[in-house]
Amino acid sequence: MPKLTIDGKEVEVDKGLTVLQACEAVGIEVPRFCYHERLSIAGNCRMCLVEMERAPRPVAACAMPVADGMIIKTDTEKVRKMRRSVMEFLLINHPLDCPICDQGGECDLQDLAVSYGMDRGRYGEDKRAVPDHDYGPLVRTVMTRCIHCTRCIRFVNEIAGVPVLGGTFRGEHLEVGAYVERAIDSELSGNLIDVCPVGALTSKPYQFRARPWELRKTESVDVLDAVGSNIRVDVRGAEVMRILPRLNEDVNEEWISDKTRFACDGLKRQRLDTPYVRDAQGKLQPAAWDEAFAAIATRLKGLEGGKIAAIAGDLADCESMLLLKDLMASLGSPNLDCRQDGAALDASCRAGYLFNATIAGIEQADACLIVGSIPRTEAPIVNARLRKRYLQGGFKVGVVGPEVDLTYKYEHLGEGPAALKSLGAFAEVLKAAERPMLILGQGALRRPDGAAILAECRALAESFGMVKDGWNGFSVLHTAAARVGGLDLGFVPGPGGLGTEGILKGAESGAVEAVYLLNADEIDMARLKKAFVIYQGHHGDAGAAAADVILPGAAHTEKDATYVNTEGRPQRTRRALFPPGEAREDWAVLRALSDALGHGVAGDTVGEVRQRLADANPVFAATGRAIPAAWGDFGTAGALGAEPFQPAVANFYMTDPISRCSPTMASCTAAFRGGKAKGTGTDG
Repeated sequence: MPKLTIDGKEVEVDKGLTVLQACEAVGIEVPRFCYHERLSIAGNCRMCLVEMERAPRPVAACAMPVADGMIIKTDTEKVRKMRRSVMEFLLINHPLDCPICDQGGECDLQDLAVSYGMDRGRYGEDKRAVPDHDYGPLVRTVMTRCIHCTRCIRFVNEIAGVPVLGGTFRGEHLEVGAYVERAIDSELSGNLIDVCPVGALTSKPYQFRARPWELRKTESVDVLDAVGSNIRVDVRGAEVMRILPRLNEDVNEEWISDKTRFACDGLKRQRLDTPYVRDAQGKLQPAAWDEAFAAIATRLKGLEGGKIAAIAGDLADCESMLLLKDLMASLGSPNLDCRQDGAALDASCRAGYLFNATIAGIEQADACLIVGSIPRTEAPIVNARLRKRYLQGGFKVGVVGPEVDLTYKYEHLGEGPAALKSLGAFAEVLKAAERPMLILGQGALRRPDGAAILAECRALAESFGMVKDGWNGFSVLHTAAARVGGLDLGFVPGPGGLGTEGILKGAESGAVEAVYLLNADEIDMARLKKAFVIYQGHHGDAGAAAADVILPGAAHTEKDATYVNTEGRPQRTRRALFPPGEAREDWAVLRALSDALGHGVAGDTVGEVRQRLADANPVFAATGRAIPAAWGDFGTAGALGAEPFQPAVANFYMTDPISRCSPTMASCTAAFRGGKAKGTGTDG
């Protein structure tokens, strides 16, 4: 390990670090604009200049590797003068936009100008003006503010894998932008706002809405996919103003998807804020909680347990699923399911439905077989990890499923299950790999032959050595935030019980007379017309339109709740604001309903309910950790269909009630998908 002296202190650092990283490691902050720890080194802003003994000129700390015996000075008068000069040059053409710039209060240039700027400029000529670009409905550009740090260029090329940005012209005429005017078609484009150190790239939906010091900030977790990205919810008054990423190296690093970031405007539209009961004329009428509970109690009175069913949707939290399961058990009903898409997942073996390799573990793999999944739209953060591993080299990817752009090269092995029987030359790649992995998507599991495909993939994992001491490469990529938690709780049919398809068939035939929908909106509601439908949720989506009684719940930003991500990591959302109107947290609604039905379930506080979660399954006590699961037998061997795998996500921007109510996501659908969007249940 090299030893060097920084500001008179001798330090020992890891080999391969730069001078800037060495300074950061010992607590010395070096100003920078172009440097970003997750991007390649550019060395073009020169703000990080330091003195190095025996060097003929100042060195850029971000681009200089450490060496034994180096003597670095970061805070001499000479260094400060150099930085003031760099700052003066940066501000020659930078506009005086601070009073109206959305980056104000969070701007690196603004912060460093306090330390290294002057109180007046010496440049008398007109400032340069640069035309703005249209990057689509998410990112707003004011290119006159650009300081040419090239972070955005490096991000779209290296992280997002959509190489649409670059620099044109030279010298003072240099402009950053797309070579041909176009929107940035990436599921990660919103991260450009975070990497930009000035106000050149800001949030278009958030523009001119608030200042950072006006916002209450709450650390939480995203639930719009199954990754469980760590986020920060910024609230002003009773409105979520924006969502920002929160650092978690094991899950999302410091990135979030565009849906996670921008769909928050859907949280204030089409909300359910009071109970509703359908009257004799078939119209939903506002009601008090007691009236709604009484209507449910009247309809369920004397009904056999086998004629009652419950389906938990993609946004249901673990606390509410636990209480709903208890309520169904007290009513004598074995008919419940958390797999509203019909995915053939076996809840008896936890390793059979987890992303066992873990998201961070992707970086340890050296080969990957993707089956029935498009990670780019199902889980952009997971796809970014796959691209990161691909760029490191020595990582080959094979795909069985639709042939689409995943932002990295892969070998397309076939469209359907038949390709699993003969992987061709890619079989040799898997055999030679030390840590091979298999990613199994919901597009393969929600088919009629899903159980057979699951068994076939388990056999592949075992035959290619994907499961061994210290490594389990068999990984199921979920798309629903509630799915793993529901399976961990055993929210599946009991002995003799019906699953989702059986419940829908029973409702059509009259065998099932009452169905409880807990945030379930992705099923065919027309099949429930004969049944008495109770819907508990937070948006007026398909489930609410089909309901006879509506119980308003809380969205993920409005409750303290537990969700388990695709790798089996329990995480908790935090309440950033209260639910609107008469809406209540979902567990509290179920607790009150159980009392009204005379079947009171245990748990008077959220703490008590969480203790019961841990009692039901110890994994819920390991908050923030992905507990490895024991390998076992799962899936059912059988004939594989000939039909090609279909995408599990038809439209990345609209997958749930929140994003379907978001005007921003509607704009993205129009811009990137030609306006092809699935309507809500309230559309005529």
